[in-house]
Amino acid sequence: MAITEKLTQVFREVFDDNTLVLTDEMTADDVDAWDSLSHVNLMIAIEIAFGIEFKQNEIQSFANVGELRQSIEEKLGK
Repeated sequence: MAITEKLTQVFREVFDDNTLVLTDEMTADDVDAWDSLSHVNLMIAIEIAFGIEFKQNEIQSFANVGELRQSIEEKLGK
């Protein structure tokens, strides 16, 4: 499964919204339920789904979904 597909599944589960379509430009402002608490839940769900670990400063530094996806790719060596 491609990273984007798997990431989309995680977003849909965390935000309980099967209609979410991720774009690289998407930010928390684009998803109504994306607040600070759901951001933490999202990062934990991503770590579990991909078997990776983010550093604290990384969790707070992603400007958009594209940067998040790129970080996942780097951690997976893709």
